[in-house]
Amino acid sequence: MKNIVIAAGYATRLYPLTENFPKPLLEIGNSTILGRLLDDIDRIDDIDEHIIVTNHKFAGHFEKWAAEHKMSKPVRIIDDGTETNETRLGAVKDLLLAIDSCNVDDDMMVVAADNILDFSLQGFVDFFKEKGTSVIMCHNEPELKKLQRTGVIAVDENMKVLEMQEKPEKPVSNWAVPPFYIYSKKDLPLIKDCMNHGCGFDAPGNLAHYLCESTDMHAWIMPGKRFDIGSLDSYEEAKSLFGTL
Repeated sequence: MKNIVIAAGYATRLYPLTENFPKPLLEIGNSTILGRLLDDIDRIDDIDEHIIVTNHKFAGHFEKWAAEHKMSKPVRIIDDGTETNETRLGAVKDLLLAIDSCNVDDDMMVVAADNILDFSLQGFVDFFKEKGTSVIMCHNEPELKKLQRTGVIAVDENMKVLEMQEKPEKPVSNWAVPPFYIYSKKDLPLIKDCMNHGCGFDAPGNLAHYLCESTDMHAWIMPGKRFDIGSLDSYEEAKSLFGTL
């Protein structure tokens, strides 16, 4: 299984902090946002390689980080060639670039690089192997305004995904979908062809939305908390919460 990290954004909401430095490499305690995430994923036996997709502006920062932050599995940095937020490819196109550039023909974990979790993703991989389908993550979100800013799913009693909405005005449930996915090798043909079928490309959830209409998917209930670093205030809060861990 490959671990593909989407890290090609420009984090304009964290300017000036991230104007010339990538958000995933901001320090949290004695590590970085990305380092905390990959240290966990690297311990999962099924993972055999990390592929980090970034932009041309920040590729050198990630290459330096990868050389200094040793993992037990190989780390590959993919430069998507963009240099500004206005010319960014979008998360789905960056994923497709990684698949093509690295000739990926395997199951894939796909994660956003700017999230901190207080639980291991080993359970996510175990759930994927148990279900035998592509899987997404979900958590119960009671706040309507937050549901209206994210992906939302409806599921059956076995957590099979019945429907997925993107930023819905009227959510079908309280199951919100964070940017963590495992895509089965058998769904690779659908993934590679998604842009020819009107799949959105800016957000990572666009692909999950497209796939759940084309193949079976299941949702794993997040067993802990996730911290999304999307603003200067949330970064400062993350440092106070996780800086000593």
